[in-house]
Amino acid sequence: MTSGYEPLNTLKPIGDNIWIVDGPTIKFYGMPFPTRMTVIRLKNGDLFLHSPIALDEGLLAELDALGPVRHLVSPNWIHYASIKVWAARYSEALTWASPGVRERALKKKVTVTFSNDLGEQAAPEWAGEIKQIIVHGSSFHEEVVFFHDASNTLILTDLIENFEAQKMPLWFRPIVWLIGAFDNGGGMPRDMRATFRKGREPLRRAIETMISWRPEKVVIAHGRWFEQDGVGELKRGLGWALQK
Repeated sequence: MTSGYEPLNTLKPIGDNIWIVDGPTIKFYGMPFPTRMTVIRLKNGDLFLHSPIALDEGLLAELDALGPVRHLVSPNWIHYASIKVWAARYSEALTWASPGVRERALKKKVTVTFSNDLGEQAAPEWAGEIKQIIVHGSSFHEEVVFFHDASNTLILTDLIENFEAQKMPLWFRPIVWLIGAFDNGGGMPRDMRATFRKGREPLRRAIETMISWRPEKVVIAHGRWFEQDGVGELKRGLGWALQK
């Protein structure tokens, strides 16, 4: 199954020392989700891989030519499944755990070892190049958000989804419409919104921080990402949480 964002498993530059890699579609609770990884080359040449997708030999060759893979990052408790195989291939890479991911892996009986934890501020390994915050407020979902200064790019995972109708099977389109994640109207899915019912204030503060970074581009994991007017897209997709 393809993702609709061909070519797959190849580096696509989107700015200075930053690339996206569109991967195959996966099934999550029976529903098709396109996958996307973000790759950042740090000033020391090390590669930072956000939400690693399924491992592909051709992609590995491209990455090896780019620099050493040093950081395998799980941005939330769902986007971790491929880290195990990447860590086996790159044994010297650090594996970074997001809040709740260890418990999730244990529950799903997925054997994956994390060497480091993501915190409220950028790790020393990328401080000064990539900002980060943890988005709190949800009753079950905490996501680590990153901002790459050099390319003015915000990197989200599931906080915004933006599915394009022509890239989805017909049966999936009514579901996407119901959860409020259709392209040009995409945003946080309604089921996730409900988990912030008692935690909207921490979410609002996090969104305000993201807006203060003034991103031009916003990369997301599922659907069409935003190549321009990042601040406007944040206000549109997450505006409901900014209302006091």
